[in-house]
Amino acid sequence: MRKTNRYNMEQLSDAVAMLRKGGLVAVPTETVYGLAADAENSAAIWTLFEVKQREREKAFSILVTGMDMVERYCENIPPVAYALAEKYWPGPLTMILEDKGVVSALVNDEGDTLGVRCPDHPMTQSILQEADVALAAPSANPSDLPSPKTAQEVLDYFDGHIEGIVDGGPCAMGVESTIVDLTGDEPVILREGGIPAQELLDFIREHQA
Repeated sequence: MRKTNRYNMEQLSDAVAMLRKGGLVAVPTETVYGLAADAENSAAIWTLFEVKQREREKAFSILVTGMDMVERYCENIPPVAYALAEKYWPGPLTMILEDKGVVSALVNDEGDTLGVRCPDHPMTQSILQEADVALAAPSANPSDLPSPKTAQEVLDYFDGHIEGIVDGGPCAMGVESTIVDLTGDEPVILREGGIPAQELLDFIREHQA
Protein backbone atom coordinates (compact mmCIF):
# COMPACT_ATOMS: atom_id res chain seq x y z
CA MET A 1 0.00 0.00 0.00
CA ARG A 2 1.23 3.49 -0.84
CA LYS A 3 0.64 6.57 1.28
CA THR A 4 -1.69 8.82 -0.68
CA ASN A 5 -0.82 12.47 -0.02
CA ARG A 6 -3.48 15.18 -0.26
CA TYR A 7 -2.07 18.38 -1.81
CA ASN A 8 -3.53 21.87 -1.50
CA MET A 9 -2.71 25.07 -3.44
CA GLU A 10 0.45 25.67 -1.38
CA GLN A 11 1.75 22.14 -2.00
CA LEU A 12 1.60 22.00 -5.80
CA SER A 13 5.40 21.82 -6.07
CA ASP A 14 5.27 18.63 -3.98
CA ALA A 15 2.76 17.19 -6.44
CA VAL A 16 5.04 18.13 -9.35
CA ALA A 17 8.02 16.49 -7.64
CA MET A 18 5.98 13.30 -7.18
CA LEU A 19 5.00 13.29 -10.87
CA ARG A 20 8.63 13.81 -11.89
CA LYS A 21 9.59 10.76 -9.81
CA GLY A 22 7.10 8.65 -11.75
CA GLY A 23 4.28 8.76 -9.24
CA LEU A 24 0.54 8.90 -9.97
CA VAL A 25 -1.26 12.06 -8.82
CA ALA A 26 -4.96 12.75 -9.30
CA VAL A 27 -5.62 16.30 -10.53
CA PRO A 28 -8.79 18.39 -10.86
CA THR A 29 -10.13 19.67 -14.17
CA GLU A 30 -13.33 21.50 -15.05
CA THR A 31 -14.84 18.19 -16.24
CA VAL A 32 -13.83 15.37 -13.87
CA TYR A 33 -10.73 14.45 -11.84
CA GLY A 34 -7.92 12.93 -13.91
CA LEU A 35 -5.31 10.42 -12.77
CA ALA A 36 -2.07 11.95 -14.00
CA ALA A 37 1.33 10.51 -14.89
CA ASP A 38 4.34 11.93 -16.74
CA ALA A 39 3.48 11.19 -20.39
CA GLU A 40 7.16 10.67 -21.27
CA ASN A 41 7.76 8.12 -18.48
CA SER A 42 6.90 4.58 -19.64
CA ALA A 43 7.15 3.08 -16.15
CA ALA A 44 4.66 5.63 -14.82
CA ILE A 45 2.28 4.97 -17.74
CA TRP A 46 2.50 1.24 -17.14
CA THR A 47 1.52 1.80 -13.50
CA LEU A 48 -1.38 3.97 -14.68
CA PHE A 49 -2.76 1.07 -16.73
CA GLU A 50 -2.43 -1.26 -13.74
CA VAL A 51 -4.07 1.07 -11.23
CA LYS A 52 -6.95 1.93 -13.56
CA GLN A 53 -7.33 -1.75 -14.55
CA ARG A 54 -7.45 -0.60 -18.15
CA GLU A 55 -6.80 -2.59 -21.33
CA ARG A 56 -3.46 -1.77 -22.92
CA GLU A 57 -5.08 -1.06 -26.29
CA LYS A 58 -7.05 1.93 -24.96
CA ALA A 59 -5.01 5.08 -25.55
CA PHE A 60 -4.61 7.92 -23.06
CA SER A 61 -4.95 11.55 -24.05
CA ILE A 62 -2.54 14.11 -22.59
CA LEU A 63 -3.01 17.38 -20.72
CA VAL A 64 -1.01 20.36 -22.00
CA THR A 65 -0.57 24.05 -21.22
CA GLY A 66 -1.60 25.10 -24.73
CA MET A 67 -0.60 24.89 -28.38
CA ASP A 68 3.07 25.67 -27.63
CA MET A 69 3.27 22.40 -25.73
CA VAL A 70 1.17 20.59 -28.35
CA GLU A 71 3.86 21.46 -30.92
CA ARG A 72 6.39 19.50 -28.84
CA TYR A 73 4.29 16.35 -29.03
CA CYS A 74 2.39 16.57 -32.34
CA GLU A 75 3.22 17.23 -35.99
CA ASN A 76 1.39 18.27 -39.16
CA ILE A 77 -1.02 20.27 -36.99
CA PRO A 78 -3.87 21.68 -39.13
CA PRO A 79 -4.65 25.41 -38.90
CA VAL A 80 -8.15 24.66 -37.57
CA ALA A 81 -6.58 23.15 -34.43
CA TYR A 82 -5.14 26.57 -33.55
CA ALA A 83 -8.54 28.19 -34.15
CA LEU A 84 -10.25 25.60 -31.93
CA ALA A 85 -7.66 26.08 -29.19
CA GLU A 86 -8.09 29.85 -29.30
CA LYS A 87 -11.86 29.53 -28.88
CA TYR A 88 -12.24 26.52 -26.57
CA TRP A 89 -9.02 26.22 -24.56
CA PRO A 90 -8.61 26.03 -21.68
CA GLY A 91 -11.77 23.94 -21.73
CA PRO A 92 -13.51 20.61 -22.33
CA LEU A 93 -12.12 19.89 -25.81
CA THR A 94 -9.78 17.04 -26.72
CA MET A 95 -8.26 17.16 -30.21
CA ILE A 96 -6.81 14.08 -31.91
CA LEU A 97 -3.67 15.08 -33.85
CA GLU A 98 -0.68 13.32 -35.43
CA ASP A 99 1.80 12.03 -32.84
CA LYS A 100 5.44 13.11 -33.08
CA GLY A 101 6.74 10.18 -31.01
CA VAL A 102 7.87 12.13 -27.93
CA VAL A 103 5.40 10.66 -25.43
CA SER A 104 5.88 7.11 -24.21
CA ALA A 105 4.68 4.61 -26.83
CA LEU A 106 2.43 3.16 -24.10
CA VAL A 107 0.33 6.35 -24.08
CA ASN A 108 -1.23 5.65 -27.48
CA ASP A 109 -0.42 1.94 -27.89
CA GLU A 110 2.33 2.81 -30.39
CA GLY A 111 -0.24 4.50 -32.59
CA ASP A 112 0.34 7.51 -34.82
CA THR A 113 -2.25 9.83 -33.25
CA LEU A 114 -2.46 11.58 -29.89
CA GLY A 115 -5.31 13.22 -27.98
CA VAL A 116 -4.45 16.63 -26.47
CA ARG A 117 -6.38 18.84 -24.06
CA CYS A 118 -5.75 22.03 -22.11
CA PRO A 119 -7.73 21.80 -18.83
CA ASP A 120 -9.54 24.78 -17.36
CA HIS A 121 -8.44 24.51 -13.73
CA PRO A 122 -5.85 26.86 -12.19
CA MET A 123 -4.22 24.21 -9.98
CA THR A 124 -3.70 21.76 -12.82
CA GLN A 125 -2.51 24.55 -15.10
CA SER A 126 0.09 25.49 -12.47
CA ILE A 127 1.24 21.87 -12.22
CA LEU A 128 1.60 21.57 -16.00
CA GLN A 129 3.58 24.81 -16.22
CA GLU A 130 5.92 23.90 -13.38
CA ALA A 131 6.39 20.30 -14.51
CA ASP A 132 6.95 21.47 -18.11
CA VAL A 133 5.84 18.08 -19.38
CA ALA A 134 2.54 16.74 -20.72
CA LEU A 135 0.55 14.52 -18.38
CA ALA A 136 -1.34 11.42 -19.41
CA ALA A 137 -4.52 11.88 -17.41
CA PRO A 138 -7.52 9.61 -17.96
CA SER A 139 -10.44 10.01 -15.56
CA ALA A 140 -9.47 9.04 -12.01
CA ASN A 141 -11.66 5.96 -11.67
CA PRO A 142 -11.20 2.23 -12.17
CA SER A 143 -12.42 1.28 -15.65
CA ASP A 144 -16.22 0.92 -15.90
CA LEU A 145 -16.93 2.89 -12.70
CA PRO A 146 -18.30 6.50 -12.62
CA SER A 147 -15.84 9.35 -13.16
CA PRO A 148 -15.09 11.23 -9.91
CA LYS A 149 -16.08 14.86 -9.44
CA THR A 150 -14.50 15.39 -5.98
CA ALA A 151 -11.20 14.56 -4.31
CA GLN A 152 -13.00 12.35 -1.82
CA GLU A 153 -14.48 10.23 -4.61
CA VAL A 154 -10.95 9.72 -5.97
CA LEU A 155 -9.73 8.70 -2.51
CA ASP A 156 -12.62 6.26 -2.20
CA TYR A 157 -11.35 4.59 -5.36
CA PHE A 158 -7.58 4.80 -4.95
CA ASP A 159 -6.52 5.64 -1.38
CA GLY A 160 -3.34 3.67 -0.75
CA HIS A 161 -2.87 2.88 -4.46
CA ILE A 162 -1.69 6.25 -5.83
CA GLU A 163 0.92 8.71 -4.55
CA GLY A 164 -1.29 11.76 -4.24
CA ILE A 165 -4.33 13.83 -5.04
CA VAL A 166 -4.54 17.56 -5.65
CA ASP A 167 -7.72 18.75 -3.92
CA GLY A 168 -9.21 21.39 -6.18
CA GLY A 169 -12.77 21.20 -4.89
CA PRO A 170 -15.74 19.82 -6.85
CA CYS A 171 -15.44 19.79 -10.65
CA ALA A 172 -17.64 22.50 -12.13
CA MET A 173 -18.86 20.58 -15.18
CA GLY A 174 -18.93 16.92 -14.19
CA VAL A 175 -18.96 15.55 -17.76
CA GLU A 176 -16.02 14.50 -19.91
CA SER A 177 -14.52 16.56 -22.73
CA THR A 178 -15.75 16.44 -26.30
CA ILE A 179 -13.26 14.59 -28.53
CA VAL A 180 -12.73 15.57 -32.17
CA ASP A 181 -10.39 13.75 -34.56
CA LEU A 182 -8.64 16.22 -36.88
CA THR A 183 -6.28 13.74 -38.58
CA GLY A 184 -8.54 12.79 -41.52
CA ASP A 185 -9.98 14.67 -44.47
CA GLU A 186 -13.08 15.51 -42.43
CA PRO A 187 -13.35 16.17 -38.68
CA VAL A 188 -14.97 13.33 -36.74
CA ILE A 189 -16.58 13.68 -33.31
CA LEU A 190 -15.51 10.62 -31.29
CA ARG A 191 -17.31 11.60 -28.08
CA GLU A 192 -19.74 14.36 -27.22
CA GLY A 193 -19.04 15.95 -23.86
CA GLY A 194 -18.75 19.48 -22.48
CA ILE A 195 -19.08 21.10 -25.93
CA PRO A 196 -22.05 20.18 -28.17
CA ALA A 197 -20.92 18.19 -31.21
CA GLN A 198 -22.90 20.29 -33.70
CA GLU A 199 -21.47 23.55 -32.34
CA LEU A 200 -17.97 22.18 -32.80
CA LEU A 201 -18.59 20.93 -36.34
CA ASP A 202 -20.17 24.26 -37.33
CA PHE A 203 -17.14 26.13 -35.98
CA ILE A 204 -14.71 23.84 -37.85
CA ARG A 205 -16.58 24.17 -41.15
CA GLU A 206 -16.67 27.95 -40.76
CA HIS A 207 -12.90 28.05 -40.27
CA GLN A 208 -12.08 25.57 -43.00
CA ALA A 209 -14.16 27.39 -45.62
